[in-house]
Amino acid sequence: MTALSTEPARSVSAGTGPAGKRPAGKGPGSRAPRNTGPSHTTAPGTDGYTARHLTVLEGLDAVRKRPGMYIGSTDGRGLAQCLGEIFDNAVDEALAGACTQIEVMLHADGSAEVRDDGRGIPVDNEPKTGLPGVELIMTRLHAGGKFGGGSYTASGGLHGVGASVVNALSARLDVWVEKAGHEWAISFRRGVPGQFAGDGPDAAFTPGSGLRRGPKVARTATGTRIRFWPDRQIFIPGADWTFGWLAQQARQTAYLVPGLAIRIADERLAPEGAGGPADESAEAGEGQPGRSATFRFDGGISEFCAHLSAGEPVTDVLRITGSGAFTETVPVLDEAGHLTPTEVERQLDVDVAMRWDTGYDTVLRSFVNVIATSNGGTHVTGFERAIVRTLNDQLKAARLLKAGDDPVTKEDVLEGLTAVVSVRLPEPQFEGQTKEVLGTPAASKIVAQVVSTELASFLEGRVRGSKQQARAVLDKVISAARTRIAAREHRENQRRKSALASSALPAKLVDCRSADDRSELFIVEGDSALGTAKNARNSEFQALLPIRGKILNVQKASLADMLKNAECAAIIQVLGAGSGTAFDLDSARYQRVIFMADADVDGAHIRTLLLTLFHRYMRPMVEAGRVFAAVPPLHRIELTNPRKGQQRYIYTYSDAELRRTLLELERKGQRFAEPPQRYKGLGEMDAHQLAETTMDPRYRVLRRIRIEDTRAAEGIFDLLMGSEVGPRRDFIAAGATELDPSRIDT
Repeated sequence: MTALSTEPARSVSAGTGPAGKRPAGKGPGSRAPRNTGPSHTTAPGTDGYTARHLTVLEGLDAVRKRPGMYIGSTDGRGLAQCLGEIFDNAVDEALAGACTQIEVMLHADGSAEVRDDGRGIPVDNEPKTGLPGVELIMTRLHAGGKFGGGSYTASGGLHGVGASVVNALSARLDVWVEKAGHEWAISFRRGVPGQFAGDGPDAAFTPGSGLRRGPKVARTATGTRIRFWPDRQIFIPGADWTFGWLAQQARQTAYLVPGLAIRIADERLAPEGAGGPADESAEAGEGQPGRSATFRFDGGISEFCAHLSAGEPVTDVLRITGSGAFTETVPVLDEAGHLTPTEVERQLDVDVAMRWDTGYDTVLRSFVNVIATSNGGTHVTGFERAIVRTLNDQLKAARLLKAGDDPVTKEDVLEGLTAVVSVRLPEPQFEGQTKEVLGTPAASKIVAQVVSTELASFLEGRVRGSKQQARAVLDKVISAARTRIAAREHRENQRRKSALASSALPAKLVDCRSADDRSELFIVEGDSALGTAKNARNSEFQALLPIRGKILNVQKASLADMLKNAECAAIIQVLGAGSGTAFDLDSARYQRVIFMADADVDGAHIRTLLLTLFHRYMRPMVEAGRVFAAVPPLHRIELTNPRKGQQRYIYTYSDAELRRTLLELERKGQRFAEPPQRYKGLGEMDAHQLAETTMDPRYRVLRRIRIEDTRAAEGIFDLLMGSEVGPRRDFIAAGATELDPSRIDT
C-alpha cells in the first residue's frame, strides 16, 4: 500500500448560519408564568422527559447500538479487530500449551474463518444458566474461561466480550467444535442462536437455542472452527480485510509463540477494497487471488528483532528474560455470590530482545500475552526507564560522562535501537477492549528490574564476547547525546539572534505582507525561476524562498549535518516552527508550503529531497495536509487562429496529454504553431504564464502530500532514501519490468 499519496487541493470557505430566534413568550413585555403551588405537587413529566424515554439494551443490543465502543470503528480497522478477537482466542490456546496449529481463511463470499487444534470450546451445559458453554460464550458479554478459573495462566482475552461482540456484529456466525468424540455445531444470526436452512447469511433462519451433534470424530480429536460473515448493516461500504495485514499479524504471532504454525489463505478473487489497516508485507502478494503463507519460528522474538532491524548491526541480538511476583487487589466472588476485595499473588514473565544498529530510527514493538500494545503502557515505561538509567551509570563508569555533563536522555538511548518487549501475566489491565495500552502498575517495576540487571551484565562485559559490542553501544549513545546538545545549542543561538536583530530571516527570502490563513511559502528551484516568480506572485500572501539545486538527503545524514546545511537550515528558519520533536505546528509562519520545481527528473528529485526533509524533521506539516507540490505545465500549444472565447495558449502536463490535445485540434481543423513549446524549466516562462499555470489560486493545480500510514511511510523513506544500498537496488530491479519507458524524461 502506498504510504504517501497526492490529492487535488480544494479551497474551503466558512460561513455563518442564521441568527437564533427568541423563544416564544420570552420577549420584552411577556409575563413570567405564575407559580400555582408547591413544587412537589407538579405533575411528573411536565417537561416532556419521562421514564418512557428510557431504553434498556438487553444482551448484545448494546454492541450493535454502539459498535465503536467495542471494536474502535466500523471501517476496515473494526473488521480487523473482529477477526483479531477470534484469532487471539486461538492463540490463547497455544499459550496454554494446547494448540500447535492455527489456520485463518478469507473466503470468496466475504466471510472469515479461524481454525485451531486446541481443546475446543466447552460443549457441556454451564450449571448456572443451563446453556451449552459455546452458546454462553458467544451470546453473553463477560462470559469465558479467562477470569481466573485456572483454564488460562496468561491470555490476550480478559474481558470475556471478544467472541460475543463478533457474534453480535455478524450477519451469520457458525461454530464447530470437535470434542468428546463428536463434532458439535451451532449457528447465530446477529447474536441470536438458531439454525439456517442453507449456506450464507441470507438463508432462511429459525431461532432456537441448543447445540447440534454432528458426526463422530476420534476421541482424541479436539479443536474449534469459527466462520463469520460481517453484518454490512454495521460496517461501512468498502470495509474489508487486507492480506498484508493478516500476514503481518500471523508473522508477529508466530515469532511470539515459538513452535506455533500459522497458515493464512485468501480465496477472494477480486482485489481488496480500501479501508483496512495498512500492509507491511511486501511478499504478501497484494491483489493476487489464491494467496497463502505459513509462518513458524522456533527462535522466538530473537528472530523477530533481527527481522525488524534494518541497519548494519552494532550488537548481536541481546535476549533478556526474567520474572517477578506482585500482589494486586481484585474483586473475587465468594460462596454467597458477593464480590469481595481479595489480594491475589501474580507472576509476570519478561522477555526482551534488543539490538542497536548504525541507523537513527527506533523500532519498538511491545506485547502483552502476544497482544500487540501499539501505544505501549507500563511495561514499555519500565523498559525505557531501565535502559536510560543503566546506560547513564555505565557511561559514568567508563568516564564518557564527566561530572557536570548532562545525562543522556531516552532519545539518545533509543537512537538506532530495535527492541521487542513481551510480558506475560494473568488478567492484565488494559485500557479499553482494543487493548492498545497496558495499565498494570506492577509491570513497570518488574520490567525495569529485569532489564537493568541483564543489560548491566552485558555492558560491563560479564557476558562472553560482549566487551567490544558494549563499548560500541556506549560510543553510539554518547555520540547521539552530543549531537542533540549541539542541536540544542544551535536552536538557542538562532533564538538569540532572532531576539537581537530583526534580520534573522535569510536575506534571500522574498516575504509576503500578510500572515493570515491565505499565506503560502513557495520553495523555488533556482534563481532564474525566482526572478519570474517575483513578478508572477501575489505579494499580499505569497512568499518565495529559493534553493540552490538539490538539498542534503537528510534520511542518511545526522541531525548535526542537517543543521550545518545552509538550504535545510534556511527552510527550517523561514518556517519558524522548529524541527524534530520540538516542532510546533501552531508557530508556523505560513499556512501552506508549496514545492515549485521543474517538471523533469531533476525537479522530481528535488521534490523528493524536500519531502524527505519535511517528513523527517517537520512531519506535523505533512500530517496536517499543509504541504503541496505545484504542478507546472510541460508544454505550451499556441493556436494561430483561436476562435471566439478560446484562449490562444493551451497548456498540457504530460506527453500523453499533449498527443491527445494535438489530435483533438487536428480533428477540429484548428491550426497551431509547430512544434509545441516544451518547457525545460520554470525560468522559461514569463511571469504571466507562470502565474496563470502554477501560482494563481484561481487556475493552478496543486497536489496535497499526505501520510496514510506512518509506519509504512517510514519504511519507504528508509528504503528509497536511506543509507542501505542493497535493498534499494533490489527494489529497483524488482520494479524494472513495471516501468513505462515512455515516462522517462530524456
